[in-house]
Amino acid sequence: MRRNITSLSVILASLMTPAYADSESTDDVKELAPLLVTGDKTAPTMINLDTPTEAGSRLGLTLRENPASVAIADRTLMDQIGARDFQDAVNILPGVNASAPPGWGGNVSYRGFNGSQVNQLYNGISLAYSSANRPIGAWIYDRVELIGGPSSFLYGTSSVGGSVNYITKIAERSDQDITSRLSYGRYDTTESSIGINKALNANNWIRFDYSHTSTNGYIDRQENRADNMAFSWLTDINDKLSHTLALEYLEEKEDSPYWGAPTLQPQSGTLKINKHNRFENYNVEDGRYEQRVRWLRSITDYQFNDKTALRNTFYHYDGQRDYRNLEKYTYNSNNTLIDRAGAYQQRHDQEVNGNRIELTHNGELFGRQSDWAMGLDYSVNQQTIYPTSISSVFDTVTPDNFAPDNFYDISGMGALQKGRSNKVKKFSIFAENRQKLTDRLALISALRFDHINFHHTPSPGAANVTRNWDTFTGRLGLVFDVTEDISVYAQYSTSAEPPGGTLTSARESQVQDFDISRGRQIEVGSKFNYLDGRGTATIAAYQIVRKDISVSSPTNPNETVQAGQQTSTGLELATSFLITPTLRTEANAAFVRAKFDEFSNSSGNYDGKRPHNIPNRLANLWFIYEPTTNWEAGVGARYVSSVYQNYSNTRKVPSYTLYDAYIKYAIDPHLDLTLRGRNLSDKLYATFIHQSNAQYYVGEPRSVELTLDFKY
Repeated sequence: MRRNITSLSVILASLMTPAYADSESTDDVKELAPLLVTGDKTAPTMINLDTPTEAGSRLGLTLRENPASVAIADRTLMDQIGARDFQDAVNILPGVNASAPPGWGGNVSYRGFNGSQVNQLYNGISLAYSSANRPIGAWIYDRVELIGGPSSFLYGTSSVGGSVNYITKIAERSDQDITSRLSYGRYDTTESSIGINKALNANNWIRFDYSHTSTNGYIDRQENRADNMAFSWLTDINDKLSHTLALEYLEEKEDSPYWGAPTLQPQSGTLKINKHNRFENYNVEDGRYEQRVRWLRSITDYQFNDKTALRNTFYHYDGQRDYRNLEKYTYNSNNTLIDRAGAYQQRHDQEVNGNRIELTHNGELFGRQSDWAMGLDYSVNQQTIYPTSISSVFDTVTPDNFAPDNFYDISGMGALQKGRSNKVKKFSIFAENRQKLTDRLALISALRFDHINFHHTPSPGAANVTRNWDTFTGRLGLVFDVTEDISVYAQYSTSAEPPGGTLTSARESQVQDFDISRGRQIEVGSKFNYLDGRGTATIAAYQIVRKDISVSSPTNPNETVQAGQQTSTGLELATSFLITPTLRTEANAAFVRAKFDEFSNSSGNYDGKRPHNIPNRLANLWFIYEPTTNWEAGVGARYVSSVYQNYSNTRKVPSYTLYDAYIKYAIDPHLDLTLRGRNLSDKLYATFIHQSNAQYYVGEPRSVELTLDFKY
């Protein structure tokens, strides 16, 4: 195994090392290499193997010590790639394809799964509803964490494909830090942001972050405005006890949300759109999406001694989301007219309250280091939906020069009417352990129990539904340090997925006759430094099997059917490499084969078919060049393979490659000016394809922006 890893290191190095490098430049690189492997902010990298992190474990393991694929996009990296929201940040991580079609909120595809099968969390808290995961401006976030495969042992149900954790900035123990940003780009896209971390006295610190964004949008009539605020107050009550109060608020409004471009007839093979009309918006004039979100966290930390600590987190979330749109558009047989249908008016009122208590202890067992984390979590997640929908055709229009009309011109649309309400109570017990077996070999184990109580109050006229489920999930992994620079690992982990996708929005028919879906993963991999620390890399191979899954019906996406079993087998690679003292590269690639093993119903047999909206190849590549302390430049590429639109795999959208670049000049130590270009080749591509109506969600065309960053 050691010989194979060393050979891989040599191959990677030979591909990335300049042929003209002399001994003097090599010595310079060796002097800078420690910055690369330690993740010093003067040389930010995507891979930081040896710093303890909360990502992927409550034990404070480093990435090297964790028997799993864990990746992090920190604040420095987000700024470097120009992440405008947290989906931009997660898309730079290995194997992830995230998009934001309005009806889905935020859709993440990872390891052959998507939607509710990839858990999205905010500071470790799941809202258990994909529509609540709409991308939020990146300014208030400190980092984005990713753990591959079943991670129910850490975050609970709904994580068979993996988990993404969005971590907000909170107050730190520093005297004063001030940052701000002004940005302007194509389509009148603007950002005005400020962040302040300040010491009030020797025991109190506060942090305030605020961001205002607006854009006219690259789609006609799609204007968006958002205000995002985060405030936190850290208090050291005494030398053992501290408390952090964290508040966040978001308000967003989007006019005439874009629901995609209709694909041309016949809808078979590679789907196409009319390129001339790719920026047309077929929604009504007064279409609307709005959301108002409030978060509250009260975090209490007590340090018993240097080995034992206790943390209690009370959390509260309140969100209201409003939709008012005409969502479905279909060409006639000769592609001269478009039927507009699918009128939909809805409000989501969601509230989550919970409390989590965690105890960590670093000790010994059998004369060897033994670290523990254990705790309890109780939450109540309640959502009421106010739906009104009309599926019939509203009107027929020409592809351009049409009157968009107004939403309330649609017969049957009026005031909001209360629909179903779901309450999900969850009680969890969890424990993790890291046991050193030898100086080089460690056993990492975890176990979690979740009791789920689901109560469904339907629309008037139907009976209430109550169901209970108990789940046990966990993981068992081994990590072996081959040398100080090379480790190998193997792990087995399991997941549990509730029926109906997400219980917070499930209908009676989606839960009454279905049980918990089970998943399991086997993963092996390696994490290592190479070429005297100039490079850092990870490699992982995995197989995930999920049984008793329920998916949307091929003939009616609003209904649920049992799909039997799905298997995903894949390989992920990532590396950071210091080519010269002034040039480095960040690269990752992922290959996945996802297929239904057992899936047939009255509409057909889909055994062996790939799930929709799942790419089987993804890659990211960045080159960062810093010739002087004042200048920095970067160029990046992102590749996403084709995806299928339907279960039978007869319709697909093509692959695409995007190219970005930036150049930054430090005017002085406190002021940076950055010019950035996105999608430089002006590629026409789809970030998402709707399953129900084959609508092509067109990605952003070429754009340029200028940003001024201040730091003090």
